[in-house]
Amino acid sequence: MITCQKRKRPCRAPDEMLDTREPDLHHIEAGKVTLAYHEWSASADAPVLLIAHATGFHGRCYDPIAAQFSEHRVIAVDMHGHGASGGDPLQDWQIVVDELVVLIDRLGLKGAVGMGHSMGGHAILRAAAARPNTFKSLVLFDPVVLDPQFYDLKVAGFSQDQMHPAAKRKRNFASIEEMMTRFETRDPYCLFRRDVFENYCRFGLTPLEDGGFELACAPEMEASMYMSSLSGAPALEAAASLQVPTTVVRAMRTQARDFKGSPTWPGLAESMPNGIDMDRSDMTHFHPFQDPDDAARIVREAMTD
Repeated sequence: MITCQKRKRPCRAPDEMLDTREPDLHHIEAGKVTLAYHEWSASADAPVLLIAHATGFHGRCYDPIAAQFSEHRVIAVDMHGHGASGGDPLQDWQIVVDELVVLIDRLGLKGAVGMGHSMGGHAILRAAAARPNTFKSLVLFDPVVLDPQFYDLKVAGFSQDQMHPAAKRKRNFASIEEMMTRFETRDPYCLFRRDVFENYCRFGLTPLEDGGFELACAPEMEASMYMSSLSGAPALEAAASLQVPTTVVRAMRTQARDFKGSPTWPGLAESMPNGIDMDRSDMTHFHPFQDPDDAARIVREAMTD
């Protein structure tokens, strides 16, 4: 069992090897929403690393990972209804996939490396199948592709007439500091490395006109992502058709419903023509937030294999 512990100090490459620049924020129109993405540019012909985040988070949570790829053009997208992107609650994950495909097309991505975490890993997997020439390799941290029996039997933790607990989250905060104070000792946020946690709070709030802040990802938006997880069944077909080398990083398995356990089907990598299964039972579902240096190492190794 992994429990909250005192946060570790970052253990990473020397500062001169890190890209410490602030990324540029861009927006594109993707269907009915305005999609935001954060970009660290090396050069026009630099290889691309595309990062897609987990439900309830945003692209800036992955700054410590992006910083370790200074020779790359790193693009971290804010998915539908998260971060600086628009979007209302949804009932089908296909919407998130379609918007990611629009981003890929607009940016003309070819031969990129894709890193996806949780819902972001699910979306990148399906986008890669839809656009076969976009990626040369993928690293998916617990991509929430469920065991086929869950889709076949329509087994879910919540029925559609129930409200997911995420919908009851505290929405408004007087300051960024209030959010940090509220969450820093709570599970699972207490697992995050401090710089990741601070970015989660700093860029996860939107200023209000009359003062204070509100969550950029509204509680209803986050809840809708969890409630519609069974709409992800097309990922199974996408995985079977995916030709690029794909590393599936699976976290610890737990019986508790605390988001720390892996929801990913253990047979996912085996179902892929070029899948690589990486069992990381020493990590929770929040692996890239717990140890971004280790996550970056896995991505870099996948680039060179």
